[in-house]
Amino acid sequence: MLKKSIHILVAVLALVLASVPAGAQNHVRRAMEKARERQEAMARKQVNEEQPNNQGAGYLRMVVENGDTTYLDKIPPIWILGKRGAQDEKSWREYYRLVWRFARVYPYAEGAADVQRQVDSVLSANNYGAIKKDRLISDVQKQLFKSYEGAFRQMSISQGALLMKLIDRETGMSSYSIIKEYKSGAAAGFWQVVAKMFDNDLKSQYDPEGADRDIEMLVQAWKAGEFPALYWSVFWEEPPQITINKIRI
Repeated sequence: MLKKSIHILVAVLALVLASVPAGAQNHVRRAMEKARERQEAMARKQVNEEQPNNQGAGYLRMVVENGDTTYLDKIPPIWILGKRGAQDEKSWREYYRLVWRFARVYPYAEGAADVQRQVDSVLSANNYGAIKKDRLISDVQKQLFKSYEGAFRQMSISQGALLMKLIDRETGMSSYSIIKEYKSGAAAGFWQVVAKMFDNDLKSQYDPEGADRDIEMLVQAWKAGEFPALYWSVFWEEPPQITINKIRI
């Protein structure tokens, strides 16, 4: 019934327009156009008010123009990965595992570099002696253990080895050098023996142009804000969100 009534209204309106002078017809058309523009503006306003700002709620943004509604959404970019040497399946599996591990350990390497900068700044500004320096390092160590011991204990050996490489990359110091600098040579020697038992080497250095070229590519993608797209291209899901707690120094 409503659809039929609208058709009758349109027919009547057409007859009325045909019976009035041309100038009046133009006036009516302009009035109708303005009314339609106001209606579209009100529709856009209503859409904007009803739509949540957060894009994860399942709503698409709408644009109403000339009576037509267009739905807009963002499609995340993807990476097209080139050929990798012999293109064998084992090589690809290793690369996928590297991307997976990197997503889970690199935030900790960035956090380690931030802690190192803070500690160095405090030590430099206050010219601490041996006793005060040891107290500061011990306090920082306790905070780190409290915040990250659980996460580190859940890491695999390969994740730990990658984390050591990335800490070297971010701090400019191998894990052995960091322990020796901030604790003691004896402590560095002890942890080197432990690392060797698990086929790791605390003295190994980061090589961005050689053995660690793939890792460096991931670092550059991370710093450019492109890593989530790369991760999505490989696993078809968002990378994990790692929370790094601030250390009070």
